[in-house]
Amino acid sequence: MNERTINTLEFNKILSQLSAFAESGKTKKAITADIVSTDLEEVLQMINEVDDASTMLRYRAVELGGITDIKRHVRRAEIGSMLGVAELNEIRTVLSRKHALNAVFNDFEEDEVMLPNLPIYINGLPDIHFLYRRITETIDESQVLDHASEALLRIRRKIKSEEGRIRDRLNDIIRGGSQKKLSDSLITMRNNRYVVPVKVEHQGEFNGIVHDMSSSGQTVYMEPMAVVQMTNQIQRLREEEQSEVERILYQLSSEVAEVSEELGMTDDALHHIDMVFAKAKYGAKIRGSKPEVMASGGIYLPAAFHPLIPGDEVVKNDIEMDEETLAVIITGPNTGGKTVTIKTIGLSVLMAQAGIPVPARDGSRLRLFEKVYSDIGDEQSIEQSLSTFSSHMTNITGILEEADDNSLVLLDELGAGTDPEEGAALAISILEYLLDKHTTVVATTHYPQLKSFSYTREDTVNASVEFDVETLSPTYRLLMGIPGKSNAFEISNKLGLDSTVIDRARKLAGRDSTDVNDMISALERHTKTAQDNERETHELLRESERLNNELKSYMNDYEAYKEKLRKEAREKANRVIKDAEAKADDIIRTLEDMKKLGADIQEHELIDQKKALSDSYQQEDIRKKERAEKIEQISPGDEVDVLSYGQKGEVIEVKDDSITVQMGIIKMKVGKDEVKRRKKEKQKRTVSRRIGKSPVKRELDLRGERYEEAIQKLDRYLDQVILSNYNEVEIIHGKGTGALQKGVQQFLKSHSKVKSFRGGMPSEGGFGVTIVEMK
Repeated sequence: MNERTINTLEFNKILSQLSAFAESGKTKKAITADIVSTDLEEVLQMINEVDDASTMLRYRAVELGGITDIKRHVRRAEIGSMLGVAELNEIRTVLSRKHALNAVFNDFEEDEVMLPNLPIYINGLPDIHFLYRRITETIDESQVLDHASEALLRIRRKIKSEEGRIRDRLNDIIRGGSQKKLSDSLITMRNNRYVVPVKVEHQGEFNGIVHDMSSSGQTVYMEPMAVVQMTNQIQRLREEEQSEVERILYQLSSEVAEVSEELGMTDDALHHIDMVFAKAKYGAKIRGSKPEVMASGGIYLPAAFHPLIPGDEVVKNDIEMDEETLAVIITGPNTGGKTVTIKTIGLSVLMAQAGIPVPARDGSRLRLFEKVYSDIGDEQSIEQSLSTFSSHMTNITGILEEADDNSLVLLDELGAGTDPEEGAALAISILEYLLDKHTTVVATTHYPQLKSFSYTREDTVNASVEFDVETLSPTYRLLMGIPGKSNAFEISNKLGLDSTVIDRARKLAGRDSTDVNDMISALERHTKTAQDNERETHELLRESERLNNELKSYMNDYEAYKEKLRKEAREKANRVIKDAEAKADDIIRTLEDMKKLGADIQEHELIDQKKALSDSYQQEDIRKKERAEKIEQISPGDEVDVLSYGQKGEVIEVKDDSITVQMGIIKMKVGKDEVKRRKKEKQKRTVSRRIGKSPVKRELDLRGERYEEAIQKLDRYLDQVILSNYNEVEIIHGKGTGALQKGVQQFLKSHSKVKSFRGGMPSEGGFGVTIVEMK
């Protein structure tokens, strides 16, 4: 992307804001226009990775502090240089951050949060955590630890011993007969030597060496001769200590060099993740969304807005160009939002191809462009003594030479700055030239001739920014498919211009102009009516879909309830038959007793009668019809859930179409679709619960909330529900478009403390309510 386009679209300001979210200085430097890609596969990968990061941030904050550029340290270690404590600490911090991120990704995996793109960067790294342990065992934040080697420990103990002897000797001097010669009873250091403050007039009487003098000149700092040899011994020990410290640091540096390749991979991975999370955090700040980028197609940006305009001031517009449309010509009043609109389109394209969430609602679609050109604003070149018109033509000349069918060209006030008739003709000619090259163009203009241009071509559409004649101010709303009309007569009338003057002006303007304006007014009315009808149709369609889903839910509930009644009936019948069996046993026992007394009763007759009673018993089939959604790779020794029996067991043998499972004392052969591998159980954490001062309501009303705010509010509410020990709560999300309901239920699926949830019954609020059962 050329520098002029980056500056005129203010993409450089977007990059500046983005860099504020990066942790590492290296990442901040990498955030340039070069992150915009023209390779579709790379763009899709960036977008999906940022989507993973956005998903993680919706659940929890992810700490990335401490990521720094360690490659320069690793290169020094490779050439045999000694790394200092500070440099080794930076390497340790990076390894610690890598280890922490690995744990975070594992937590998300255990919580069954799908992250298909990001974890591979960390999980795929070689394990060099031993280096982290070595650095931790050797140094702290400022120095090499005493226990880094036996030699260092022995030297430092000797130093402490000698220092103790010196302090004892100096204390003796201070408390002895020389006390009057001292200006103060303290021991201090000068030039790494132990000294005492001696009054200048007693300097000659004090046996020692002068190392310093006070600023007043009244005190000299002298090292008593009695401790000179001891201090010299400490200096020798200090030199030994320094040599041993350097030996340890050289050894640690060589260990760094041995895993230089692995450290380089770790550095690359962490800085890549830092970049991804910077994009995700910026996207969350501007409330952007994940775009769909395609090799071909049009542009669809629902509720698009300019990301540099404050959220409480910006007006959101739907911008749409289908695959057949190559050009959009936007007309309307000055300061009406035309320039903002084309900048929004250009920024959205650049942001999407840089993997940054776009400033629009979910569902955005953009085609991939290899080049983006813009000619926006009054950029007069004083240096070249060019006029405004000449400056624009110079830029447009370059665009015409380079643009092709994979280019997006944004032209603001095309043809302005010269004679209107010639300017309009030149603007049409430029558009025709670009369209003949199948270049995608978005242009703004004041020329009325360009309003009718789109009606002569099937690949060009009109658009306009709305102007409120009543308030004499622009609304900044974009109207696709409608050219802007002249409001000069209406505005003049509102401002009180004499009606005679206005009527004469209408006659002078000619019938054609009046007809065009009447046509545009009719188009506006019809388009608004069509848009209202379209919205109503979509609403009816969504309502029908909701009713259909609700009926399906009721049908499922009915079938479950019917099966429950059948089961209860069978159980009741079984109880009756069991009672009958018991009575029959009593009768048979009596008959057997009679037989023993000599009655003529055949044995087989007794057995047949008892079997007839037993056969009437309604035996409940313990084997369930539940099957796995997909057949997993199972091996002997795996722990599995046997879905058809609702039991857990251990796999004993695996054959082509069956698996032998040990369930307690029972060994059984089942089909491969009847088992599901069990996940390793996590250790349960002990959580201390507190009951808040104010009671938690059993329902949460999310109606009117934005999606992300609603999910955050729901997350906090479920925490309070857990603390309150509620078994069942009610989430009110309303019907609306169904997006909030879908988001709420998607979140509930992934929540570890939610046992189950269902749609509300008609008496509970129906489709606008979700009932949640807690574990």
